Amino acid sequence: MSTSSPNNSEKPTKPYEEQQFIDTSKTVWNYSFFTDEIIKNFQEGTLYNAYAFFGNQQITVLGKSGTYFAVWAPNATRVSIVGNFNNWQDGIHPLFVRLDKSGIWEGFIPHCKRGEVYKYSIHGFEGKIVQKGDPYAHFWEKKPLTASITWNFEYEWKDLSWMEGREKHNSLESPYSVYEVHLASWMRPDPFDEESYFSYWQIAQRLVPYVKQMGFTHVELMPVMEYPFDGSWGYQGTGYFAPTSRFGNPEEFMAMIDFFHQEGIGVILDWVPSHFPYDSHGLFMFDGTHTYEYADMRKGYHPDWNSYIFNYKRGEVRSFLISNARFWLDKFHVDGLRVDAVSSMLKLDYSRNEGEWEPNEFGGNGNIEAIAFLKDMNQMVYRDFNGVQTIAEEATNWPGISKPTYADGLGFGMKWMMGWMHDTLRYFKQDPFYRQFQQNQLTFSMVYYYDENFMLPLSHDEVVHGKSPMIYKMPGDEWQKFANLRLLYTYMFAHPGAKLLFMGNEFAQTEEWNYKTSLRWDLLEHPSHAGMKTCVAALAHLLKQEPALYEQQFNTEGFAWHDLEHREESVICFRRMSKTHDEELLVVLNMTPKERPGWTVEVSCSDQWKEIFNSDEIKYWGTGNYVNNTVIFPINQKNTDLYEIKLSLSPLGGCILKRIKPNLNPS
Repeated sequence: MSTSSPNNSEKPTKPYEEQQFIDTSKTVWNYSFFTDEIIKNFQEGTLYNAYAFFGNQQITVLGKSGTYFAVWAPNATRVSIVGNFNNWQDGIHPLFVRLDKSGIWEGFIPHCKRGEVYKYSIHGFEGKIVQKGDPYAHFWEKKPLTASITWNFEYEWKDLSWMEGREKHNSLESPYSVYEVHLASWMRPDPFDEESYFSYWQIAQRLVPYVKQMGFTHVELMPVMEYPFDGSWGYQGTGYFAPTSRFGNPEEFMAMIDFFHQEGIGVILDWVPSHFPYDSHGLFMFDGTHTYEYADMRKGYHPDWNSYIFNYKRGEVRSFLISNARFWLDKFHVDGLRVDAVSSMLKLDYSRNEGEWEPNEFGGNGNIEAIAFLKDMNQMVYRDFNGVQTIAEEATNWPGISKPTYADGLGFGMKWMMGWMHDTLRYFKQDPFYRQFQQNQLTFSMVYYYDENFMLPLSHDEVVHGKSPMIYKMPGDEWQKFANLRLLYTYMFAHPGAKLLFMGNEFAQTEEWNYKTSLRWDLLEHPSHAGMKTCVAALAHLLKQEPALYEQQFNTEGFAWHDLEHREESVICFRRMSKTHDEELLVVLNMTPKERPGWTVEVSCSDQWKEIFNSDEIKYWGTGNYVNNTVIFPINQKNTDLYEIKLSLSPLGGCILKRIKPNLNPS
């Protein structure tokens, strides 16, 4: 739930018409929501609810219903509203420029109702005229059309129970498993038609029960903010304050989130404050000048994505971006923001050669303005909203990404653990014979794991552009590929940290992800793929059931290596502990296709152990021959305080054992 803050400005207590004369003889009436304080906060980068003032809002003035418009275009010489209601004729509905040199143009158009299509006609630098969509619009035309639509929200939320209790669901001491989804290609009405979309509600009716069945705690939606080009996957946005109209209107998107919440599932949105495209109707050269982007292309242009970088030094841009983060938390009840491409924001030399960038004022490569922006954004989020998380996609060794700002960190809740992902995939891609020489690729993660609050990602980026689907990264014949992948997922879910799995990975999609088609749901007709799905669901549910897997996932007391001495056999063993240590799990992974009956593990107590998961079970398309079905009784070694337990280790299999407390019924 949001709370008020000093930087969350309020509209004037008295309507403008009670304070100022309104000339009703013109096509656009002089009207304003702005005060001196609001303008000051906007210019200083501390107006964190700019969406309450900018864009379009349906209001009543002097008994006449209509729409109020406000846009920031500091170098414009004239701004008009053009749309269907005036046959797109420039100059019929000119906005008023404020005399305080804020660069804000505003005005009220009577009889302009909800649902009108419009753009800003901006006469800008050197007489250039551009037509731009509204940066703050809540609704846009469906592509390929590019105009904004006047819209106010009319939705009654039904997720009060979730909102009041979500702090527990989103805590860093709670289970956190994320299903990453691209809404268009998760499932299409016509699997092979890229222009075929389900509506938000149709998606919700299919996706919400599926995510719940699978046991994931959260869903992460790849960018839903309005974007013109499907091939950008949403990462090249033009409508930062609007869910894409591909699937319906904003209220339908609200209903989808509401449905997730009612079923106990959190919603994370992919958010892109790092760059934007050059589409003519978007933010680029908004008033004929570099308004939202840096003018210096050494800072303002992103060579990797052929896009433009926000000018974080400009207060008005910081207000725009921080307000945008707040908007999705406030108006759409989202539970977290995964912030894209943080590395590119932090480093001035990101993807740039020598001579293509300029050091900061201290001679370093850090973008001081971007760093300050990220800190301000995170401070706002965690101050004003309970039970939310921000998650950084950051791939370098930049320190303190998930450390609090008061400890000189950036203030994120979590960070993607890209090193774990790369090392793990390199290890599993190898022929199992050679894994004995590469054990450090698995164990190295725990050397630096506690530097940050890490999320383990197997994301969309790993199954595109020739990298192959997850199943074909695995070596061996068909059975071994599936066994290897089940083993990888066992290792992932047992490893400390939050988890993220991209759609299709859960059932071993056999093709690289293609945004133009649908997932291969027909694969579930095959026992191998159905078994993989069942295995992932079992792991996700186990994560929620076992406090040892999540209570101390970011605490050094929650993990310990148990046995790393069998490098030649490629068998590793580690422990996971709950906060009170009353709950303890033993994870044993056999990384080779050699079965190992009677495998000995030493433990320090006489408590019994029970297997609660085995990746070789028949229902997962395993052999079922190496499942430890009975309670395991430790055997005391002579002349020592140690005990031995005997296990059957399946080829390319992992098992998880739970210590049974004394005096409890083991059945």
